[in-house]
Amino acid sequence: MLVFPVKDVEKAKAFFKRFLGVEPYVDGPYYVGFKADNMEIGLDPNSDVGPIAYVDVIDIKASLEDLVKTGGNVMQDAMDVCGGMMIAKVKDDNGNVVGLRQLPK
Repeated sequence: MLVFPVKDVEKAKAFFKRFLGVEPYVDGPYYVGFKADNMEIGLDPNSDVGPIAYVDVIDIKASLEDLVKTGGNVMQDAMDVCGGMMIAKVKDDNGNVVGLRQLPK
C-alpha cells in the first residue's frame, strides 16, 4: 500500500481517479483508497509526511519493537483506524517514514 499526503482531497481524488482509471473503493473524510491492479493507493488529507509505503504484518506491536531494535523511531504508535485495522509509522535513520498495517482478524 502506498499513501500520499494531500492538501485538497477533492482535487487529489479527481487526479488519482484519472491517473489510476478507477473509482475509489473507500471515500471518506479521513482517507480515500483506490485499488489498481494488485496495489492499494491511498490519499490522506491529515498527513504532511509521505508518500508512505505500508507493509502488512501479522503482529504490529512485535513488528514495531523489531524496527525500534534496528534503529527505527516510532512516529505513530499502533492505532485502530477502522474496525480492527491497525496502522503504525516508523522513521529510519535516514529520515524515511514507512508504515505497518495489521488487517482485522
